[in-house]
Amino acid sequence: MSRKMTLVALAALVLGGVTTGATAFATGGVPTLGPSSHSRVVVYKGYYDGHLDKYLVLDVSSKTQAAALHINYSPRLGHVKGAPPQYFFQGTAAPGQVSVFGLTEPGKPNYTPLWEELFVTWKPGVTPVLLKVDDDITAAAKAGKLTVRDMHVVLNAPIITVGK
Repeated sequence: MSRKMTLVALAALVLGGVTTGATAFATGGVPTLGPSSHSRVVVYKGYYDGHLDKYLVLDVSSKTQAAALHINYSPRLGHVKGAPPQYFFQGTAAPGQVSVFGLTEPGKPNYTPLWEELFVTWKPGVTPVLLKVDDDITAAAKAGKLTVRDMHVVLNAPIITVGK
């Protein structure tokens, strides 16, 4: 390859790289996040439509819960309307019962990491059963077996692993 051809090829590569970089920047691109590091975080499990997902708990609109859970208090989260429900069982519960996500999970078009906290309590005299689906919670409430209370608290709890 002649020297002239080499210079033309090199110029084309450089110009192409500049154009690609400029295009990525102009279209939003990827933000610079800074250096990364590894750390340990608490990961929780919750059911969605019968399978276990893993999630984090990062922020909450309740000052009391934030202090108790050692997470961020975010009063503005309390103004979010229409968040999907996350059901938390209080008092006696079936063995292995964990929270239950309602309506969505990652990969669905309506997914959001924000959840409206609903507390579930079995009524006296009712033997708790393991509930893994939000529709089963709704059905048990309609049958008078348990109560569901809206706590008017919004939780930022992104699902990080979708189970099978």
